[in-house]
Amino acid sequence: MFEKVNPGHPDKQADRIAGALVDIAYSMEKNPKIAVEVLLGHGVCHIIAETSVHISDEEVTAIVHRIAENVKVDYVEVPQDGRLSENQKNGVRCGDNGIFKGMPVTDEQKKLSRIAREIYSVYPHDGKYILDGGRLIICQSNAPTNELKKLYPNAVINPLGDWTGGPDVDSGAANRKLGSDMADSVTGGGLHGKDLSKADVSVNIYAWLKAQETGKPVELSCAIGDDTLDGKPYAEIVEIARKYIRSVGGFEKFAEWGLV
Repeated sequence: MFEKVNPGHPDKQADRIAGALVDIAYSMEKNPKIAVEVLLGHGVCHIIAETSVHISDEEVTAIVHRIAENVKVDYVEVPQDGRLSENQKNGVRCGDNGIFKGMPVTDEQKKLSRIAREIYSVYPHDGKYILDGGRLIICQSNAPTNELKKLYPNAVINPLGDWTGGPDVDSGAANRKLGSDMADSVTGGGLHGKDLSKADVSVNIYAWLKAQETGKPVELSCAIGDDTLDGKPYAEIVEIARKYIRSVGGFEKFAEWGLV
C-alpha cells in the first residue's frame, strides 16, 4: 500500500519553494546554513528562513510566483541560532539529533511512482494516487475523468468528479508528504528546506541509498555534534548527499518527487 502526490500538490509546492531557497543559499556559499518552513494556501505564502545568507524579498517572491502563481508573500528571515552555528564552526558535524531508516523500494512503490509521473507528464496539475494491491485510486485535477478512464480502465478515478485543485482549494506545508517522498523509510525528520549539515537531509539520503544498494533495511541514529556516522566521517555523509542532490538537479528538483 503506497500513496504518491505529484509536484503540483500544494504540499509539494511548499517543498519546492523551500528547496528553491536552499538552492539560492548554495549558489552563494559552498556550505550555507539554512532551514526553511513554508505554509501555502488561499492566496498567501508564509515563509520563515533561519539562514546564514541573505535572500532578498524580490528573490523569494519570484520563486513563490513561479511555483505557486501570484499569491501574497510573507517572508521572515532570521539568523541561525548561535549554538547551532558554533557546532559547525571547526568542521562538518552532525547538525541534529535523530533516528533514520533506509528501506528498499518495493515493486508496488516503483509502479505507483511510474504511474504518477506518467499522469503528471500529461496533466501537470495537483494530483494524488494510491495503490493498494490491485486497487488503483487516481485523484487528478484539471483532467477529464473519462480521458483518465481510457488510460486506466480498472482504476477508481476522481470519486467526487472533475476538480481543479491547487492552493486555492487546499493548503500546503513543507515536509507534510514524507510518506510520498520516502515510502517505508519515513522516520521523524523532514527532507526539504534544509542544508546538508542537517541530518534530516544528509543521513536520510545516505540511509536510503545504502538500502537500495544492499537490498536490506538500514537503521542509524546520531546526536548533534557527532563527527562520525556508520563508520564514516560525517563530512563524507554530507558529500554523498551533495552528490545525490546534484544528480537530480538541485534541492528544488529533489523536492518534486523525493526519494521514491
